[in-house]
Amino acid sequence: MKHDQYSDRYIRRLLTTHKTFAFVGASPKKIRPSYFAMKYLQDKGFRVIPVNPGHSGKEILGETVYASLADIAEAVDVVDIFRNSEAALEIAKEAIEIGAKVVWMQLGVRNDDAARLAEEAGLEVVMNRCPKIEYGRLSGEIGWAGVNSRTISSRRPMLASKGIQHRVIRGD
Repeated sequence: MKHDQYSDRYIRRLLTTHKTFAFVGASPKKIRPSYFAMKYLQDKGFRVIPVNPGHSGKEILGETVYASLADIAEAVDVVDIFRNSEAALEIAKEAIEIGAKVVWMQLGVRNDDAARLAEEAGLEVVMNRCPKIEYGRLSGEIGWAGVNSRTISSRRPMLASKGIQHRVIRGD
């Protein structure tokens, strides 16, 4: 696959088919992009599993932090890489070993050798993209925040947004 651009259909399929993400390089700091992306996806109903050897055994967003992908006892669909491009090859190898379905490299992370290895093992790959941003873009939420998606259309968004649920509380 050519990794310079991805069709909306491809990204949408990955986000609607796979529900368990392992975030390699997860941070407990609320100002870090990994924390924000994990929280966003968690709020959308995804299962997020933080992976960071420096915080192993602690919790991030109510989830136990694991030292490595191999330590996770449950099935992982997507390995989301919040590490540098050089680290992506070893992480892709670990993703293959645990039976993940997708290797997703975050914004600024691109490793063609990792992509090739993962694809040869039957995994799908996304590089230099953020699933939080892609979900927001495809659900139409990104426009709610005043971000220009460069798309003008009367068509409904391609992903259903779960958004914030409001309850009406009636008093006596």
